[in-house]
Amino acid sequence: MHDQPTTAAPETTDGEAILRRISRRLMPLLCVMYLIAYIDRQNVSYAKLEMVGALGLSEAAYGLGASLFFLGYFLFEAPANMILARVGARLWFARIMGTWGLVTIALGFTQNATMFYVLRFLLGVAEAGFFPGVLYMLTLWYPQARRAQMVGWFMIASAIANAVGSLVGGALLELGGMGGLAGWQWVFLATGLPAVLLVPVVLMALPSTPAEARFLSDTDKQWLSAQLDAEPKQAVEGSAWRALLDRRVIVLATLYFGMPLGAYGLSYWLPTIVKGFGASNIENGLLNVIPWLCVAVALWAVPRHGARYGATRWHIVGPMLVAAAALMGSVLLPGAAIKFACLCVAAAAVFAGQPMFWSVPQRLLTGAHAAAGLAAINSVGNLGGFVAQNIVPAVRDATGSNLAPMALLSGALALSAAGFFLFLPGIERHRQPSAH
Repeated sequence: MHDQPTTAAPETTDGEAILRRISRRLMPLLCVMYLIAYIDRQNVSYAKLEMVGALGLSEAAYGLGASLFFLGYFLFEAPANMILARVGARLWFARIMGTWGLVTIALGFTQNATMFYVLRFLLGVAEAGFFPGVLYMLTLWYPQARRAQMVGWFMIASAIANAVGSLVGGALLELGGMGGLAGWQWVFLATGLPAVLLVPVVLMALPSTPAEARFLSDTDKQWLSAQLDAEPKQAVEGSAWRALLDRRVIVLATLYFGMPLGAYGLSYWLPTIVKGFGASNIENGLLNVIPWLCVAVALWAVPRHGARYGATRWHIVGPMLVAAAALMGSVLLPGAAIKFACLCVAAAAVFAGQPMFWSVPQRLLTGAHAAAGLAAINSVGNLGGFVAQNIVPAVRDATGSNLAPMALLSGALALSAAGFFLFLPGIERHRQPSAH
């Protein structure tokens, strides 16, 4: 009777220490990589403030060019993640960072609309596989009860990236004329270089699997392997390509579509909306830090609540409904301060449910199936970004108001929320394993 607690306590303590050690060594580098990736993905929202006039583009034409990133991402993401599963995260992430950094730098020398379109498409091809690759990597390093929190911490980097991008984007535009380059050119050059410089760091510091980790002892690796092997598996049988046709993958990809549509629709147009309040470039950058700080808090709080009290579909549905209401409030309520407050709430809510969402396919898929399935869900869902950056400016150009595009984004979020509520009734309740 007394032997059981005596043996269980050290195992829990050791397990917690192992997971903390993994987090200290992996998460900072992964978060820095995602921060740079997200800045390189979103820098077009600031370059847009000058680039549209410099290249003689309409809002809709620029939106098309910006959105071609998602088309390249969609076409190459699943194959990229399958290659990652074969060659390992260290080599593949280094390749991804190097190529996307070089393409971003090339965008600084864009001469015309066609060149802009080609480079934005190539940026999507270059970055394809990074986000779902990290999700797949987390399945190799963390028990499933911890993954939503780790995804939340990882995604906080995107919020920080938008905050940093807001400060840097506005400031870089003010460098126009230095070195004979326009402000929008400095935006691309200064944000592309860090990705290239980080390549050797990734090659030296990132282990692909726990077996390669020098900071884990053999005992640590055995404990982690036993934890992962003991988890219930619902993996797709057969080749990795079959995961792309699995009904659950298709349903999750369809439901996820509304999340990036709302997120990218908001983040892409946020600087333009704030500029409409009469803000200068520097003021625009400073003000846009606030919504992304709200996003960071939400990405920490929602997964933490789900881990402590049990994850339910409301951790996904609730934030989406709040975001839908806040987007409408940002155009219907009076006063710039109230509108901006609604945008802050919408930004936080539209991202808050994503870590809990990604914990679902991470439980359903394992191994190469996880690499293919996660990539398929992310690539199909991210077509929402392609739609957002085309249909939002088109609707705005056609109507001449902000109400119609915001109503579109709000409706898409509400529709996806309804789909999650109806089709994900079986989300299991999870509790943090003996951490409290």
